[in-house]
Amino acid sequence: MALTVGIVGLPNAGKSTLFNALTRARAAVGNYPFTTIDPNTGVVPVPDMRLDRLAALFTPPKVIPVTVTFTDIAGLVRGASGGAGLGNRFLGHIREADATALVVRSFDDPDVSHTEGAVDPLRDIDVLELELQLADLDTVNRRLEQSERTARLQKEKDIDFIELLQRVQRHLDGGSSVRTMQMSAGERAALRELWLLTAKPLIVIVNVEESAAALPVSDALRRRAATAGGEAIVVSARIESELADLDDADRAAFLADLGLSEPGLHRVARSAYHLLDLITFFTAGDKEVRAWTLRAGGTAVDAAGAIHTHFAKGFIRAEVVDVGELLAAGSYAAVRDQGKQRLEGRDYVVRDGDVVHFRFNV
Repeated sequence: MALTVGIVGLPNAGKSTLFNALTRARAAVGNYPFTTIDPNTGVVPVPDMRLDRLAALFTPPKVIPVTVTFTDIAGLVRGASGGAGLGNRFLGHIREADATALVVRSFDDPDVSHTEGAVDPLRDIDVLELELQLADLDTVNRRLEQSERTARLQKEKDIDFIELLQRVQRHLDGGSSVRTMQMSAGERAALRELWLLTAKPLIVIVNVEESAAALPVSDALRRRAATAGGEAIVVSARIESELADLDDADRAAFLADLGLSEPGLHRVARSAYHLLDLITFFTAGDKEVRAWTLRAGGTAVDAAGAIHTHFAKGFIRAEVVDVGELLAAGSYAAVRDQGKQRLEGRDYVVRDGDVVHFRFNV
């Protein structure tokens, strides 16, 4: 399954620098608003040591990781929901993403202007969230008006959906995002067709100066992100940009000098996975080792379908072993000798880290 994260922020927050580091692309970077006019898109592999170890065990010609598609969306400004800046054109790009990453600036640089006049990441979160909430409120108001008008003309009235829209309207009017609403799974599914911006999972990327890259997120920013229904991560876009141009050995040495155990972008990818409630399962053999994405709670037949519809239609059984047990045993034969490979049916709930071989009837 494809996973798309839209990178959003005020102009000069460091979005495009971060995007360049993510994708090793060359999106324009400049000290003026709207450097990014059209969304730049890059596909980024998600680092997973388990995949690397499986590749070392089987040494196949193909190793395919899970990927995340990042879209660099041009800078929003205060009033974007009403058309300020390039307004709703950018908001439309955000609607297509599965999750939203708000990049807020927490570094001082006299050579880089700030559209709000001063550095204040808490205020910037409020500005960005408000614009997304106002855009959602406009969407809900228009749909509510349409639904109420239709209900007056028809005998069959979708009262439940109208009441749901009214609840969402009140929630947004109160200055809260849709993702923080208490709703049933059915109600969330009913709202999906509206593509509400603030219903998407949220990551707040706090872009800090290099000296603060190894420090934790401040309590104030962590609480503000949690209030919005998301989580916050500290990243130095400048460091990530430098790391992107280094080879593996130099990258490891550079990280060690900075007191970092891994690039910040690894945390961004993992956070997106966590917020979207995804797990990774593997297929592994001499020809290919591959990581696959599945929603938590997905069954063996769902996992089979993620690979190919024929696997799901002709599903017979799944041969499953935990990746740690396979790596420790050293081969499928050893796993079977130890009695650790399991035969599971179509309703088996796949676990994160399962290595699965599907038997199916073509």
